[in-house]
Amino acid sequence: MLQTLKSRSLLPPDLLFAVSIADSKGDVVASTRTPELANVTGEDYFEDQLRNDALAVGRPRRSPVSGDWTLQFSRRLDSIDGNFSGIAVVAVDAAYFVSGYETSKLGEHGVLGVLGTDGVFRARRSGDAVWAGDVVDPAKAIPATDAAGGEGVLTTNPWDGVPRYTSARQLFDFPLAVIVGLSAEEQLAPTRRDRSTHLWQAAAASLLLLAIVGTLGWMSLQLSASRKRAVDEQVAHATRVEYLAFHDGLTTLPNRSLFSKLLGQSIKQAQRQHRSLAVLFLDLDRFKHINDTLGHEAGDQLLQQVAVRLKACLRDSDTVARLGGDEFVVLLPDLDDERYVATVAQKALAAIASPFAVLGREFRVTASVGISVYPQDGQDEQTLTKNADIAMYQAKEDGKNNFRFYSDALNANTLERLTLESSLRHALEHNEFELHYQAKREIRSGRITGMEALLRWQHPDLGTVAPMQFIPVAEETGLIVPIGKWVLLTACRQNVAWQRAGQAPLCMAVNLTPRQFADENLLADLAAILAATGMDAQLLELEISEGMLMRDVPKTMRILTALKTMGVRIAIDDFGIGYSSLSNLRQFPLDTIKIDRSFIRDVASVDADKALTEAIIAMGRTLSLTVVAQGVETREQAEFLRRNACDELQGFYFNKPVPAEQFGELLRTEWDALEGDGAGGIVA
Repeated sequence: MLQTLKSRSLLPPDLLFAVSIADSKGDVVASTRTPELANVTGEDYFEDQLRNDALAVGRPRRSPVSGDWTLQFSRRLDSIDGNFSGIAVVAVDAAYFVSGYETSKLGEHGVLGVLGTDGVFRARRSGDAVWAGDVVDPAKAIPATDAAGGEGVLTTNPWDGVPRYTSARQLFDFPLAVIVGLSAEEQLAPTRRDRSTHLWQAAAASLLLLAIVGTLGWMSLQLSASRKRAVDEQVAHATRVEYLAFHDGLTTLPNRSLFSKLLGQSIKQAQRQHRSLAVLFLDLDRFKHINDTLGHEAGDQLLQQVAVRLKACLRDSDTVARLGGDEFVVLLPDLDDERYVATVAQKALAAIASPFAVLGREFRVTASVGISVYPQDGQDEQTLTKNADIAMYQAKEDGKNNFRFYSDALNANTLERLTLESSLRHALEHNEFELHYQAKREIRSGRITGMEALLRWQHPDLGTVAPMQFIPVAEETGLIVPIGKWVLLTACRQNVAWQRAGQAPLCMAVNLTPRQFADENLLADLAAILAATGMDAQLLELEISEGMLMRDVPKTMRILTALKTMGVRIAIDDFGIGYSSLSNLRQFPLDTIKIDRSFIRDVASVDADKALTEAIIAMGRTLSLTVVAQGVETREQAEFLRRNACDELQGFYFNKPVPAEQFGELLRTEWDALEGDGAGGIVA
């Protein structure tokens, strides 16, 4: 709101006044200047506003930086329901209130001051000296006759012991009084002179008067010069503040605010001249890796070098700005040929791809660029920037280190993703998820040894949404954590229900995504689910990908060890595509490896897939692990796996994933069939 009030000229000038807002805890949440206090809980005016809804004038506060005294005027802020919500504070230099002191009228030892009803001077000046914070007895400081409107009363001022003709007036209903006093010594000096002094004494007095006048004139000149210097410093400071408000402090490039203004002006000019312009949205790839690895100092140096290289790729009329983080945006006005846009994008990508020297080491980074063109991709600043951002994310999805022009198709994909994300947030509440189950079979006997729980989403408008569509969205947004918790709870509860219905205890496999595996509450949630459902931990098998296993080995080892301590089985899903070595796998407490379906698809006809599959089975046998082949769809695949002593199979060759009710029926019929015909193997 401060910026809104300032834009409407409803705030006092920034050069003299600082306006701040503090919340109910005393934390300063907004200010027209950088506040010296981040929290005002201990300030007297904050305590006053807790008790009263009236203007409070705080005790003078001396800045530890400048040494100047400031006054804080505050009012209470209440919420709609009338409860205390915070305070508004206006701070101003205490000297401002006694700046009207004129030596020619009040003398060198006169006084001009603002005294609070609490006896604390908010500001007091005698001559050129300014004080604040002195505590006096108000009854002694303010003449009693002033209440009746009398003239100044001769009294010895208690704060410095100087006799003065003193008068005071309270400022309306405010808890303040203005005190004005004339030094009795200065005022009565002329009358105490000896009227019988000689002419030479009068001449000497005249000379002295001239000296005094000269001194006062010199002091006045000095004061004027001092004020001029102060004004010049304030103007320079205001200029600097304005520069920082529109430029990035790290790279000195225009910031988001200035770029928005420049883009708006360019759009108006393009409208008048019927010309085109382009906006390039640029984001560094894997910049977070450099920050996390080398620290923010290295990241800052890299950003500064990127800014220099980008400016070198542009015309003088073009503009490059930093929006924040590792995001840059380029404005190309006055386009005669859109091919120039592609040329600039290519030059920018090539410039950034060249090696960077950071902290004495050489690094390489790439960038992704999205482009929108006026007028076809947008008629205003927000639309053009948004569409360029959409195109940039498409460039990242297409492999990074390239550029993409915005198109309606990209926008449609983005809207579809936003719709999907929005619907995904309500899917759990509306019971739109369900689990399907796919059997795992022992290759020799053909009996079902377990099942894998697979998540399915039945959207009320979109119908069945494929996991490959919504799982990445859930993973990116973090929604996979509550969804994954629901999957674990439902799968365990269903497994226990089948056992209570008379089925043999079988192992239930559940997939974990990287976001779930990294969740700090995983172990606690899993323990609570096992306790709530009564599920035997040894019948639960958690599947993690090979890439997750090798990402952070020490952390992975801690989590897997804790899971094994609970009794949970661990399986590597999609094994083979990560090329883990035997020595790598040996260090982890694993139970099962599942061969990736990409090897099984052509295992009966492609020699390379045969060799890799045989090697994986041999590796699993060496490590005493259960080897499961997933994605088995033909008899030839199953026969090859049987000959090579694979332990278990899973795939459409036996059954597709089905809902819990159908899978329960499958368990009953399969068990009866195996007992009845005595089949000697799954292939038979």
